[in-house]
Amino acid sequence: MALVRIINPNSNDGVTQAMSEALEPLRLNDGPEIDCVTIAEGPFGVESDDDVRLAGALVRDEVTKDTKAAAFVIACYSDPGLAEARQETSKPVFGMAESAILTAVTRGGDFGVISILDQSVPRHMKHLEERGMAHFCAGDRPINMTVAESASADGAFKRLVEVGSDLLEKDGAKSIILGCAGMARHRTALEAELGIPVIDPVQAGAAMAVGAVCLDR
Repeated sequence: MALVRIINPNSNDGVTQAMSEALEPLRLNDGPEIDCVTIAEGPFGVESDDDVRLAGALVRDEVTKDTKAAAFVIACYSDPGLAEARQETSKPVFGMAESAILTAVTRGGDFGVISILDQSVPRHMKHLEERGMAHFCAGDRPINMTVAESASADGAFKRLVEVGSDLLEKDGAKSIILGCAGMARHRTALEAELGIPVIDPVQAGAAMAVGAVCLDR
């Protein structure tokens, strides 16, 4: 059976578990195995430019040494190490942010991004500009919580609703991208609350990876 490896560059196992739960619908009886792994040496949350640089090197090394996976997904919204990993392997490597952006464009065009911190926003905009996709972004607003808090804090969902509502009502977003892997567990409830598509980037990246593996059989 082919294997899709989902790489969490932060060392928070709780985030990895939330990702794995969110990917359950993509675990098909005749489809590839989906395995979520945590990089234990990574920062507890990828929240700064220094964290991104460290995570990028670790992701590259993880992809280089992995001889079993048929495809990889980098499960961090900064897509750390994406270009470097693609240089190290001929197997497909998907960045979850890149995958979410491409998915969002098919769900109504203009999208909003819910970031974790103010400092995340310029990094996200640079990512969009490098791909020529910035004109599709209606807005990028932070909830100002850490990665860990976005996954499990009592007030996380309330903040997601508040920020998502601003992106919808003030910025005109037609869909919402969750700008952190730690938010995965909130996707379904947030979509029901806002009434527009909410895209979990880990699911978007994994869906593309599963498709690539299945079509390459």
